[in-house]
Amino acid sequence: MSVSRASRNEKSGARSGEAVILFSVAGMKFAIAASAIEEIRDFTGVQKLGLGTIPEKFSKVKQILERQGQRYFMVDACEHFRLAMARPARVLVLRHARAAVSVDAIESMLELNAMQALPKAFSGEERNWYRGLALIKGKVIPVVRPEAFLSKAEVALIEASLRSREAGARAVAGA
Repeated sequence: MSVSRASRNEKSGARSGEAVILFSVAGMKFAIAASAIEEIRDFTGVQKLGLGTIPEKFSKVKQILERQGQRYFMVDACEHFRLAMARPARVLVLRHARAAVSVDAIESMLELNAMQALPKAFSGEERNWYRGLALIKGKVIPVVRPEAFLSKAEVALIEASLRSREAGARAVAGA
């Protein structure tokens, strides 16, 4: 019996007994693999990121977090998911990316035993945002792909924009 359950979980993308963190953004609930999160924290140390004119796709990055000598670009989850503005109170620092995500609240942590593939109705960018759907406490909750918040290529482009801006500022100061 446990073998068939494991097979079903492999097909749907869920690892048997995967720990997930439930969080909310603008009244919507989402889940993310606990293994993808390095730290959950408040906004202490978060600074405004002024990139000037940047491509529209990076408008979701407005803040930066310096943590243990590393720079993390903070993604506004409301803008990422195209939701109404809210009042984020927590920060999810991602483990394998130089990104953090501002969310309204952390709801709980639980074990996810099954996840369904995304229905074909999910046809736009949300196909990249979510790994699948889970039924949690009688509600359908999207399970987020952590790498969808900010890819390594996007981080490199933002870094290049910052370096260019900083070099320009140094040149003006030295003139």
